Amino acid sequence: MDRPQVFTIGYEGATVDGLIAALQGAGVRRLIDVRALPLSRRPGFSKSALAAALGEAGIDYRHLRALGTPKRGRDAAKKGDVATLRAVYADQLGLPEAEAEAAILQALVREAPSALLCFERDPCHCHRTLLHAAALADMDRIDLYA
Repeated sequence: MDRPQVFTIGYEGATVDGLIAALQGAGVRRLIDVRALPLSRRPGFSKSALAAALGEAGIDYRHLRALGTPKRGRDAAKKGDVATLRAVYADQLGLPEAEAEAAILQALVREAPSALLCFERDPCHCHRTLLHAAALADMDRIDLYA
């Protein structure tokens, strides 16, 4: 029996159209934004604009703020300091609000083909990989690139 799947995607260097095309090509029907701050200087990637563009493409948008990385972890990721990112994110996942949103995440990804979104293109430098290992380890992770 095949294991369930969850996709991940980073928008670093991507366009909204490219992101949507990658999601549609994989059959993703829901994008789950796991950024602590769903804001971006990149046009179209802030929460409202992204949700609207996805909606027009028939892709559901959900934001789970508590599954994002705190500033200290984001700063570590930018520097390539994976050890600090792991430690900060492990603390984040232990918070009650993160535990509650992890349960929501598990239900959402089983309900429809879903992708986790954050900024970093390379999932090895992003908390998406850590989130998958902590909350969705029973699912195969497929990394998409826009």
